[in-house]
Order: sequence, then structure tokens, then C-alpha cells
Amino acid sequence: MREPVELRRQRILAAIEARGSARVSDLAAELQVSVVTVRRDVEELAREGRLRRGHGVVRSTLAAQELPAPAPPDGDAVAVVVPERHSYLYEALHGARAVLEAAGKRIALHIAPQVPGAERPLVERALADGAAGLLLAPRWRTRADEEGDYGWLAALDVPAVLMERRPRPGSALHAMDSVCSDHGYGAHLAVEHLVGLGHRRIVFATRDDSPTARTLRSAFAAIAGAHPLVEEWAWTLSAPEAGQDGLYAADETAELPVLLRKVGATAAVLHGDVDALMLVQQLADSGVRVAEDCSVVAYDDVVAGLGTTPLTAVAPPKAEVGRVAAEVLLRRLDGPEGAGGPVRRVELLPTLTVRGSTRAWSAPDEDTR
Repeated sequence: MREPVELRRQRILAAIEARGSARVSDLAAELQVSVVTVRRDVEELAREGRLRRGHGVVRSTLAAQELPAPAPPDGDAVAVVVPERHSYLYEALHGARAVLEAAGKRIALHIAPQVPGAERPLVERALADGAAGLLLAPRWRTRADEEGDYGWLAALDVPAVLMERRPRPGSALHAMDSVCSDHGYGAHLAVEHLVGLGHRRIVFATRDDSPTARTLRSAFAAIAGAHPLVEEWAWTLSAPEAGQDGLYAADETAELPVLLRKVGATAAVLHGDVDALMLVQQLADSGVRVAEDCSVVAYDDVVAGLGTTPLTAVAPPKAEVGRVAAEVLLRRLDGPEGAGGPVRRVELLPTLTVRGSTRAWSAPDEDTR
């Protein structure tokens, strides 16, 4: 599946803002596209004034006076570990960066590749380099991956805060600081919006390869199953490669247009934006109109508003998660309570933006049928 141009360009901007500069060839390798493609993107972004071009190098548009001050002595560095190719968490990184740099902290960014256990060696390297604290967003594609990291994370001897990760209650990490979006509330917003428009049959499609995806799947099932106005609902993987855990029933791996017809659904909620935009294209190819025949809600709202039909979307507070996580970490590093203060488990509420992909539904009369 080809990545939308604007999403790829946002990932380029995220990489440049995080590092200050990068080589075009390195960006092409990270994004898994050709150097020619990256050059075209860079030319357009430079034309829009969103970055600066050099000979084979791309730089942030921050003026020299806005760039971070020279690195403080070792011991004032904060290591930030986020997954490779994850634009959602890159926004959290930008939020954290603003807070940490304002506090005079040097950021050491580590990008974890898409392999199990990738975070641990990066954290060990950061600690060996003198990192005083950690902001972490482990990939945790499966529950086994998550539980396998509990032991060494619990043994860390520097302050650490998890971003968009909430350890299982009663686990070794239950008492670790964490800042998350309340994805259960985000699911509630999507369902109530559709039910309020008269939709009674809904299909949900999420990934199943991250803590966020698994939380959303559980939340959608609980909310739709208990809702007095939802007559029928079903869940499926948002993409064939999006599932890692367990065995799936046939409907749980069905193509979305097929499942929509089977359920008689008039609405769908998808995690995340790219899969939602792809569904709109698939429906159009089948002669199904969005939102006249089927309303669609995206979950993430990174590029949801850029489609031919701008998508109604739930937006977790991505940048705010990073900002609050950095503030929690700073309280541990520099605050009066220090390492002995109470553990903080912060939840931030998502918001819903209504666009053109959802509208009121009324059942057709018998003649229309």
C-alpha cells in the first residue's frame, strides 16, 4: 500500500525537526522510498518554507538564535526512545522537546527499529552515555513483547516516564510514571457521534499490534456491545499485516467492504487515518458514497482531513502527551519531590473533529429498497 504524499512529507518534517538536519539519502532509506522521491518532497517543502535545502542535506527552518543551546555537561541529557516510522509518536516527541529544551536539557534521540526487544540496547547505550532520565514509547507489538520488557524497565536506576503506554495493573511497571491518551474515551466519542446521527449498525477496524490498538479494540467492543441503540456491530483488522496476536475468525480478517455489506453497516470507524482513507477509495470503487451511503470516522487525525472527502476524526492529544510526560520527568529530575514523589499516571482526553465523511442516517423506505 503506497503511503500518502502528505503523510510521507510529515514524516520528513518530523525527522528534520527532531535532529535539526539529515541527509537526503538517509531519509530515503528510513522512509523506504527512492532518493528521487525524497528530493521532490524536499523541494516542495522548501518551496513552502517548511525546511531548508543544502547539497544533499535538509535542515530545519529554525533560525540560529532559536536552535538549542550548546549541550550541557553530561548528566543533564534526557534520552527519548521512540519507534521507527511512527509519525504519531513523533508528534509526542516534538511536544516533549519544547519542554525539555526550555528547561535546559539536552535531548538524545534514539529510534528503535521494528524488531522485538530493540529498545533495551538503546536504553543501555543512553545510560552508558550519561542520560539522567528517559522518555520511552516501546513498540510492544504483542502482549508477550510488553511483558518481556517489564523486568529490565522496572530495574532502571534513573527516572523514566512511559508515553502512550499503560502497563498492566499489578505488573512490575504498575508504579512507573506514565502519560497516555484516554483511548477508551476516544472510542466513546466516535460511537456516540455515529449513534447520534442515527447509525445503528457499525463496523470497527483497528490494528492489533500495539497497546493503543488493543485498547481501542477492547473499548469498541465494550461500548458497542452495551449500547442500547447499536443493533449490530463487528470488528476486523484494519489491514492484513496489522495483527500479531492470536488466531482470528473469518470476519475478523475480512475485507472491510465485504464486512460492511454482511453486517448491513451504515458507518465504520478505522484506526488509523491511512486505512480510513484507503477504505473511502475502496468504497468509491464499489459505488458506495461517503458519507451519503456510509459514514466513516478515522482514529488518529494526522492526515484525516486531507482526503478528497475530509474525514471526521478522533484526535488523541499527541503533542500534549509529550509535553506532559516531559513535565512529569522534570519533576523527578529537578523538582522538590525528586525521585521520592508520588507516581503519576496521567490520562489526557482525545477530541472529535467533524468533517464531511459523516452525516445523519435514516433508513430508506420500502420503495427505495
